[in-house]
Amino acid sequence: MRPTSRLLQATAAAMQRQKSVSFIGLGRMGSEMAFNLFSRTLVESHGSTRFVVCDAREATSAAFVNNFTHHFPGAHVQIATTPAEALLASNTVVTMLPSSPHVRNVYNEEDGIIPALNTLPPEAIASTLCIDSTTLDVEVARTVSCNVQSTGAAMVDAPVSGGVAGAKAGTLSFLVGGPKSAFKQAYPTLTHMGKQIIYCGDSGTGLVAKICNNLILGVQQIVVAESMLLGQKLGLDPKVLAGVVNSSTGACWSSSVNNPVPGALPGKSPPCERDYEGGFATTLMLKDMGLATDLAAGAGSPLTLGQAAEKIYADVVEDSDLANKDFSAVYRYLRVSGYPKGP
Repeated sequence: MRPTSRLLQATAAAMQRQKSVSFIGLGRMGSEMAFNLFSRTLVESHGSTRFVVCDAREATSAAFVNNFTHHFPGAHVQIATTPAEALLASNTVVTMLPSSPHVRNVYNEEDGIIPALNTLPPEAIASTLCIDSTTLDVEVARTVSCNVQSTGAAMVDAPVSGGVAGAKAGTLSFLVGGPKSAFKQAYPTLTHMGKQIIYCGDSGTGLVAKICNNLILGVQQIVVAESMLLGQKLGLDPKVLAGVVNSSTGACWSSSVNNPVPGALPGKSPPCERDYEGGFATTLMLKDMGLATDLAAGAGSPLTLGQAAEKIYADVVEDSDLANKDFSAVYRYLRVSGYPKGP
């Protein structure tokens, strides 16, 4: 019996999905992650893999495609106009979005991932893997993951640590939550974008780990700014102070890599050397501090320093010049404002 035209088309489409990877969300982090994922997959597959990008701004997708194909002439990169198109084109879909509402929309809306999954045959659904690297509300993430898994597809939450610099270098740490089988399925994809892939447990635990990590980071960046300001006011060269801190018990990433004082890290280029551009936006740090305070309130866990830090970042964000700059710009805010404010 000869195969019908419809069967041949369905078989061809299924094979094409297996050789395609989609990436949704091409912001500061997402664009660098997608570039590494696509380029390393391209090499590994000897050029046989196709790629799809999708962003709320189609111009951003077009700019990414132009840049990628400039570096890799002949690479097949298509633009999807909706998350549904991206899902239907690939059996592996990575999402890197700003926050909880964006994840809800991308997965749940009419042109989203879950409605598209429900149009596929069971075998195509079973081969589909969704990886969400957004830092968002834990319960939202768990609900979305449950809804994806209820279709028969696999999903992990895989937020990242390492910032824009780590995304560009491909040295991110992925903190992964979800079924162990889905983690094993996602592992090869994640290794193309990161250096450490850490399994944290069931769905949502990757996000819990990320939020706790960023709670520490947010507080540290403020105290490093305070320390650097204090040292300078008392006549200490910031290079000397940074050298002392970075070789002593106060050493931390916020001082040794993301030091907020221009010139404090000779030979390095933290965001402060570029007028605090190109890093992790203060608005995003404020979002993460809010996620931490909400989690702590729900769990009945103390968060004295976290709440104080959240208030400071909220004040920084009120300055429109600093809101979208790297969160180490809290140093500039403290230097100018003389925080804490008087009565």
